Amino acid sequence: MSLLQSTFSPPIRALGGITPRIVIASIGKPEKYSKMSVSTKKEAEIKRNPHPDFKGVEASRPDWDKGNGFHYTKTADPSWTLGSGANALHDDGAGSQHICIDPFEPGRPSPFNYKLLISGVVPRPIAFVSSQSADGAVRNLAPFSYFNMVNHDPPLFVIGVASGLAAPKDTLKNLVESGECVINIIGEGFVEAANAASVDSPYGVSEWDISGLTPVNDCADVKAPRVAEAVFSVECKLESVREFDSRSAPGKKSGSMAVVEGTRFWVREDALNDQRNIIDPAVLRPISRLGGITYGRVTDALELLRPRFEEDVGGAAGYEKLRKTDGAGSK
Repeated sequence: MSLLQSTFSPPIRALGGITPRIVIASIGKPEKYSKMSVSTKKEAEIKRNPHPDFKGVEASRPDWDKGNGFHYTKTADPSWTLGSGANALHDDGAGSQHICIDPFEPGRPSPFNYKLLISGVVPRPIAFVSSQSADGAVRNLAPFSYFNMVNHDPPLFVIGVASGLAAPKDTLKNLVESGECVINIIGEGFVEAANAASVDSPYGVSEWDISGLTPVNDCADVKAPRVAEAVFSVECKLESVREFDSRSAPGKKSGSMAVVEGTRFWVREDALNDQRNIIDPAVLRPISRLGGITYGRVTDALELLRPRFEEDVGGAAGYEKLRKTDGAGSK
């Protein structure tokens, strides 16, 4: 699990003013439309949709609540004090025991780990990535929920892709060949279109056409377009890529992680404060990813002050009063 310096020419290195062009030697020039997407076989194995008749299930559900916009509430227990543990909402499952799962126990299919993890590590932010081939001939738009911000100086983001470099997903191929992309944050106003961009289309097919979203070609540092409908977008340059060896199928690569550096921020002016340092969630209206085919809205929010050790804990003396007397959690 190295940084693949032997795979790239020139070697990958941290961005230092000049970004090296990164090319995968093993990726050849594709046909106009590849016969099958890398995602097609994986999706068949995962069986993501739990509903034999999804439209029937959807029709039985309440309509979208337009009035349920972003708002603040109190915490579940505004009178909670340090050392009090879980609040009254905590549910112990009526005494249910925890089950220990070995992800690689004999007979456990690899997709089981994927389905369990994406249903347990929630909600996840989504990187809606716009990329294009080095020559600009092939444009791609795809959502990735293996995504997060990991640093602010410089602004660094990680994007996880469920494919290796020998048979890369379209976004990974474009990202490595061109060394750049745009990360857009999905909002409620185009969630259906963004989901449409997750289609298992072959390389050479543009998800811009399938989604109907609007490319804007005004980026300052990258050639890939940003999504006009997105309230917040970030121009990014590739910093490094790392492949991961599969444990369930030794000798194969199960995924890759791209680290990208944000070079420009694009924020719709009605979402931005005067100091240009806060984005209003009521305008951003971000969509998150849960398990299976489930997405989440951000409507209810609460605020909590970060405690200060001296003032709130009471320093060393206050901490001594809060210390547990044994490993069982009693005081």
